[in-house]
Amino acid sequence: MRTELNLTRRLDRVFARLDREPERPAHLDVPRMSRHRVVLFTATLAFYLAIVWAVVITSWLVRLDWQVMFFRPYQQWSEIHWIVDYYVVLGQRGPTAVMVAAWLGWRSWRQHTLRPLLTLGASLLLLNITVGAAKYGMGRLGPHYATVIGSNEMGLGGDIFPSGHTANAVVTWGILAYLASTPTARRWLSAVSAVTSLGVGMATVYLGTHWLSDVLLGWAAGLLILLALPWCEPLIARAETAIFDLRDRWRARRGRTVPAPAVPVPVVLKPRTAPAGQSVPAREPVASRGSRAPIHLAPGPHTARSERTPVTPAGSRRPPHADRLPHADRLPRGASQPARPVSGG
Repeated sequence: MRTELNLTRRLDRVFARLDREPERPAHLDVPRMSRHRVVLFTATLAFYLAIVWAVVITSWLVRLDWQVMFFRPYQQWSEIHWIVDYYVVLGQRGPTAVMVAAWLGWRSWRQHTLRPLLTLGASLLLLNITVGAAKYGMGRLGPHYATVIGSNEMGLGGDIFPSGHTANAVVTWGILAYLASTPTARRWLSAVSAVTSLGVGMATVYLGTHWLSDVLLGWAAGLLILLALPWCEPLIARAETAIFDLRDRWRARRGRTVPAPAVPVPVVLKPRTAPAGQSVPAREPVASRGSRAPIHLAPGPHTARSERTPVTPAGSRRPPHADRLPHADRLPRGASQPARPVSGG
């Protein structure tokens, strides 16, 4: 019971933070599917299909794959093998998704919107569907499992075409550039993600886990997902609205249990005693504490009693005396009063 209560409180704090700006901030630029982006998407799709066709017909690209495989880069430059083993982790889906999700989660917290995390989820979903379907649909074997020299090794039950490491590096690091809030940051992050994904693809070729054509198709597959993300923006916005609506309904369902009203505490009046010969005045009825009207304080800071400016009341508090001396006949303090003459003497 205590665990559920702590979880509920944490969720309330998270959604309270997100509720500070219920609408998406105006300064965030949401990319749109412009004509320039449509042209890039069409060109990338044509390049994707050209790579697939060149491998299917066992063209010069397949012969280049075999030449690179026989060159064995991991033996030619064996001194950098340990560095490449660590660098290729930047293309693995699990570690990179955790790192980027942590950064985008902080962005969502600061910008009070779920769009960064939802965009990352949509891109990874598209990546798993498209790249996974292409891998198992074409069934190409990798260099370490090749059977016939010079063949394209297609349709033999493999799962390396296109390169998942390369496509994942393009999407995971490219999403940071896609979600950048300024054009300068978008340019810098685009360059960094391009260099990172290029290095990951070359690392897989160096290690002999992928053909060179696998890497080329992986770059194209990842870039197609990034270019198609503006088409998913309306769906992402609706998903964000649906999540907040679900949260509101959950809060309303929890709010049905209204706490019991406070029981009014009766006020016990002590009998008043009056001096002898006087009557006790009748006391006005006093409302109970539960029915007391709320007290509204005036807005603004309230100063303590010691900080307030003392107010001098108008007039003198000293009561007037009939036998008070005039101003001219006043005697200094401490002087004795002169003796009055005795009549009849």
